[in-house]
Amino acid sequence: MQSSDGDSLTLLPAEKKLWLSNPRSSQVSSVDEYSDLGIGEKYNSRQSRVLTEINRERLPIFSQSLQSARGKRIELQPTYQRRKRWNATKKSRLIESFLANIPVPPVILYEVDYDKYEVMDGQQRITAIHEFYTNQLTLMGLELWPELNGRRYDDLPLIIRSGIDRRAISSIVIIAESTADSEEAMFLKRITFERINTGGVDLSAQEVRNCLYQSEFNQLLIELSENEQFKRSLGIKNDNESVYQKMEDVELVLRFFALRSLDYFKGNLKSFLTAYMIKMKENSLSSEEKDSLTAVFNQTITLACNLYGEKPFQPPSQDYKKAFYKAYYDAVMVGLSHNLQHSSQLLNCKDRVLDETQNLFCQPDSDIFKGKGKDNREGIGERISRFDTLIKNVLTS
Repeated sequence: MQSSDGDSLTLLPAEKKLWLSNPRSSQVSSVDEYSDLGIGEKYNSRQSRVLTEINRERLPIFSQSLQSARGKRIELQPTYQRRKRWNATKKSRLIESFLANIPVPPVILYEVDYDKYEVMDGQQRITAIHEFYTNQLTLMGLELWPELNGRRYDDLPLIIRSGIDRRAISSIVIIAESTADSEEAMFLKRITFERINTGGVDLSAQEVRNCLYQSEFNQLLIELSENEQFKRSLGIKNDNESVYQKMEDVELVLRFFALRSLDYFKGNLKSFLTAYMIKMKENSLSSEEKDSLTAVFNQTITLACNLYGEKPFQPPSQDYKKAFYKAYYDAVMVGLSHNLQHSSQLLNCKDRVLDETQNLFCQPDSDIFKGKGKDNREGIGERISRFDTLIKNVLTS
């Protein structure tokens, strides 16, 4: 497994600063928190309680508020919101539900400032309403009103428009002042978001992180995921790919940075990735730090593609059928990032690298690169260590 000193030497200043201790001061109550008295004290202090307000607006008024103050009053798609999944048929059927007076779930907004909100849940519904009232949506796939297929709002009969215009949508607003403690506020926001989103389309872990831990680093992950070499390596050809829609590509960029700090790995992989996002949110990035992180990722993916071609994360073995394997991706990307200073030498020894990689998969336990059941510190460390050894063997031969 990679030594602590080895990992520390390859970390950038922006990565090293995350692990500096930053103790928080807190007042300790003398009351046993598990006693009835302690529980009552917690309840009376309004801890772990979300403040909300409920609003209801007619659809035309709701749409007008989006058009007149787009990005000011309601941020429809802040940088942390998940990518769009609804097609025109799903949007059309939402409008049909309003017309038929079928109950539509409320949208959930988070108050970031007075009269300024971000969408926690309901982005797809809000987008559909906005596109419908701005004549960007052509109705299709309707089941109850197929007669209206092919029409836009302005093309609908007056009686139909009047019927839809009478409908309303509810919104539940999470009040920012639910707690005075910023850390607890973030915790409550995360719990609220996860429990709100237990129905409908299941959210990936990265979609949840993307919503809750918005920061310069989160935006950087999204920007780096658009690297063309990276997209080709994952087989992403368009925005309809599941890997793209579920933000698995963004999570892979996160894995790259987080696993470069493997010495600080605690818990399971999912919790460690979330902890890394939180730490990056708490430590804002300077432009120089952002540039250094960008450089190390771009240089690493370029080196991987120059060595292995457009599919660098598909192992050279008939047993691996998928375009990429996350466990193997971790080993290749983190291992190569440890050796960027030797890029020219590795490229000059490309045939040797390919031979050594082939030998890696001739070992009886090479299935560790499939990652099943081994996404813990020991398993991840072993995979990265093996790839580090491979590179060392090439460089010292």
